Amino acid sequence: MTQIGMAIGVLYALALASLGLGLFVLLRAYGLQHASEKRAESTRAQCDAVFQALRGEIEACAERLRDLEQQSGAAPAAFAGKAGLNLTKRSQALRMHRLGESAVRIAAALEIPHEEVDLLLKVHRIVIGEL
Repeated sequence: MTQIGMAIGVLYALALASLGLGLFVLLRAYGLQHASEKRAESTRAQCDAVFQALRGEIEACAERLRDLEQQSGAAPAAFAGKAGLNLTKRSQALRMHRLGESAVRIAAALEIPHEEVDLLLKVHRIVIGEL
């Protein structure tokens, strides 16, 4: 063989080796991508199962809370979260009482619990009695 023939043979061998290496890298990348997709799918399925379980627990807790509220005669949702009487509502309640409104009507009109109106009127009577 001549030197040129040998150089061409080496070049063909290098080209063939490069092609083989490129094919190996491509197949390896495909395999890694496939494995990664399977892991992601598995993780997604596990997360969905956990979310479904949590959703079920939350719904069960909400149902128990509704049952407890019904059993205890808790205040209606309209009054939940409203903390006490502010000065404006207190003044309005006393004004309505002076005009002859009942405690039930005052509570309904001002959207406050009936018990708070009763307590306000009792305290007002005590304070007025001491003057």
